[in-house]
Amino acid sequence: MRVTQGAFSFLPDLTDQQIQAQVEYCLRNNWAVSVEYTDDIHPRNTYWEMFGMPMFDLRDAAGVMSEINACRKTYPKHYIRVNAFDSTRGWETIRLSFLVNRPAEEPGFRLRRVESQGRVQRYAIEPYATDKPAGRRY
Repeated sequence: MRVTQGAFSFLPDLTDQQIQAQVEYCLRNNWAVSVEYTDDIHPRNTYWEMFGMPMFDLRDAAGVMSEINACRKTYPKHYIRVNAFDSTRGWETIRLSFLVNRPAEEPGFRLRRVESQGRVQRYAIEPYATDKPAGRRY
């Protein structure tokens, strides 16, 4: 199963050249760029671990690429994404987010059914990866 989160997730993985072009676009728009990683890719897991500090004053894409490559080296089997934050008054939100690294094997999700009050059925999505403890999922 291929996890689809963020922009470009339905496309083939971006090359480093394509990633750099997107980072340059973000920097041209004066968006702060940050790099995050996780081994729990559940769709509702919005709190990923931040790798380094957000790069608010950076104007060169090479600095971001260096941070991405350092994160890839440190966490080669994790999902890694780049976020671009727009601090413009009125926006103050993430304007672009996309994956730049994923594990070689993505085990996918299972649908768990739980019976509730009466005849009510509730469903939950669980990633197979979370069967293993954090740090050993991929």
